[in-house]
Amino acid sequence: MIVVTGGAGFIGSNLVRALNRRGMRDILVVDAVADADKARNLFDLDIADYMDKAAFLDAIRGAPDAPDAQDSSPVASPDASPDSPPDAPAAPLNAITAVFHQGACTDTMATDARAVLDANLDYSKALYRFCARRTAQLIYASSASVYGGGAQFAEAPENESALNLYAWSKLMFDRFVRRQPRPAFQCAGLRYFNVYGPRERHKGRMASVARHFFRQYARDGSVRLFAGSGGYADGEQLRDFVSVDDVVAVNLFLLDNRDISGIFNVGSGRARSFNQVALAVVNAYRRGRGQAEVTLEQAQRDRAITYIPMPDALRGQYQNYTCADLRRLRAAGYAAEFADVEEGVGRYVTALLAEAGGDGFGDGAGDGDGDGDGDGGDGDCAGRDGGDGDGDGDGGDRGAGDSGRDSAP
Repeated sequence: MIVVTGGAGFIGSNLVRALNRRGMRDILVVDAVADADKARNLFDLDIADYMDKAAFLDAIRGAPDAPDAQDSSPVASPDASPDSPPDAPAAPLNAITAVFHQGACTDTMATDARAVLDANLDYSKALYRFCARRTAQLIYASSASVYGGGAQFAEAPENESALNLYAWSKLMFDRFVRRQPRPAFQCAGLRYFNVYGPRERHKGRMASVARHFFRQYARDGSVRLFAGSGGYADGEQLRDFVSVDDVVAVNLFLLDNRDISGIFNVGSGRARSFNQVALAVVNAYRRGRGQAEVTLEQAQRDRAITYIPMPDALRGQYQNYTCADLRRLRAAGYAAEFADVEEGVGRYVTALLAEAGGDGFGDGAGDGDGDGDGDGGDGDCAGRDGGDGDGDGDGGDRGAGDSGRDSAP
């Protein structure tokens, strides 16, 4: 059995979908789904069972130290009770062969240290110890946010400096893993950069910039970016934007190669400006409506791309530049190419237009000022799994909008 924590989230549900496409159905999704929008990510997936995060955590913490033929410690169905019949759904812990740990608190502006550390550090340590006892594969979501405001993005301690509580919690678990003796099981951490793609409609302000830009342009015919900061001109801050399809492919590569352990960057290896992402969204939308593409200069002149001030809350915590150093991932044998912004964002906008019936308003998502940002993750800090890293998976910094609205990079 394969466990996907945060499996109802953005990257987690895309990962389950990819496992299904391989014919894999023996999947336990662990999450803490509290709303229908997020639950919708599971409706078209084929899984063996769903379990609440708190119940799963209790189960793995209470599991025996080593599996044996007699070990049938159950991960019980959320519907199970002491009065359930003997055939009530349950998955023995010793049936778990791999864990994709995508669940996390991904709010880059969180201030409750206890909640963040419980969700991102303590939970991850418990999973590490469980997988170590059972030699199950552990592939977990870290985050490119651990590099802070630096300009070097190789997976080395000298390049790491967290700018916020979320990043520090992710870095603390990476450091925990590094301190352990060489494990007898696979343990691979993936530092997601700015992830975008389908199945993030539930994330609100934490959604990718590509989604925020799409919603803004569909509603207003205009996209809002942050003005210049850190020596960069308006909209010229640079990030490594990576398609969720590529993120999933790296996860599956590691599943197939259980002898590979370590911490690896997962990005495209290319730094692209927010202006370029915005233009890719605008032109993909225009192509979908049978309209001619425009240049950046034309989009700025016609106010299809505009700029707003950087919020005070983000000053000093904002990464103006990221670019994944992929040398370690390539050395591990991953050879597939990563989609560039024009290809990946274009494909995503096409999917959003189809989902929305061509007008951009079919999903009921809210919009506001700015252009959300992060690395892919979409959990909160109230004990609920969100799925996927920052998210880098995933995630988003609050912009000029409020909690339920589109926000800026």
